[in-house]
Amino acid sequence: MTPTVAPAHHCAREVLARNRDRFDPALRAAVETLPDSMRHITGYHFGWWDEHGEATTADAGKAIRPALVVTAAEAVGGDAERALPAAVAVELVHNFTLLHDDVMDRDRTRRHRPTAWSVFGLGPAILAGDALLTLAFDVLASSGHPSAQEGARILSAAVLAVQDGQAADLAFEKRADVGLAECVRMAEGKTGALLGCSTALGALFGGAAPTRVTHLRTFGEHLGLAFQLVDDLLGIWGDPTATGKPVYADLERRKKSLPVVAALAANSKASQALHTLYHQTTALTAADLIRAADLIETAGGRTWARTQATTRLADALDSLEAANPASGPAMELTALANLIIRRDH
Repeated sequence: MTPTVAPAHHCAREVLARNRDRFDPALRAAVETLPDSMRHITGYHFGWWDEHGEATTADAGKAIRPALVVTAAEAVGGDAERALPAAVAVELVHNFTLLHDDVMDRDRTRRHRPTAWSVFGLGPAILAGDALLTLAFDVLASSGHPSAQEGARILSAAVLAVQDGQAADLAFEKRADVGLAECVRMAEGKTGALLGCSTALGALFGGAAPTRVTHLRTFGEHLGLAFQLVDDLLGIWGDPTATGKPVYADLERRKKSLPVVAALAANSKASQALHTLYHQTTALTAADLIRAADLIETAGGRTWARTQATTRLADALDSLEAANPASGPAMELTALANLIIRRDH
């Protein structure tokens, strides 16, 4: 299926808004069951209240994954309400990874505000992340859905794939040479696995046959890699006012993101200069960061990542079509897919 810009972005925004309206009460109810200390940090991380526990309206994220769960359930003729526990579980797992990622990367800003660990400390933020992971499986187990046990196995496998991908990502930062193929595999685990899990759980909780579950899982996996490619582009060239993160944050950490590794593998003068700059022993200055971004673009890393994102979108839409989805939810999933690769944050 050829990727298309239609439906327009506003359609995807409407899908996200509608799903958040029916999903948020279930998420909040689940978080309310946490012990006080972990509930406080979690509520801050979700943007529901400030560090003192006062209600606020901070950015709570796009909630793409739960929207994918619910819409995939509808795509196979299932009931959106019955899929809400799976949607909550996926969002809890996603935010478990964000809390831990911020600790591991020492990021101080997320969604335009200080990260949880920078406000509450490393240990409490790690424990809050652990609590979200535990809560995710409790939500599935207590859902009463006949597919809850199989859903827990799917979610568990995705969590392990995410952790394996994150371990590789961290290891890459200390290695001088990283192959492009292994970098793609890392992204498929770190990001693709959970999006694939989202669409698979949605199909499963929607009552789909195994073949349709597999097609929708593959749709999510391809979409996940496209998501990571765009995320990596934004990590270098994104507008901080939109992303909520400092400019060139990934380059300052010398992160081996997909555009960087593609550029380093180009075997050109620009890639050689980038290798020297990226592996110098002194800290990168502001001028070094600008030059690094320019070298990545000159070596073709930016173009490669954009092309790959488009290719993965096409692959995702082919898998969606193979699942024989209902027309309305299929349009919504297509809109979400297009939004993912054209987003600015």
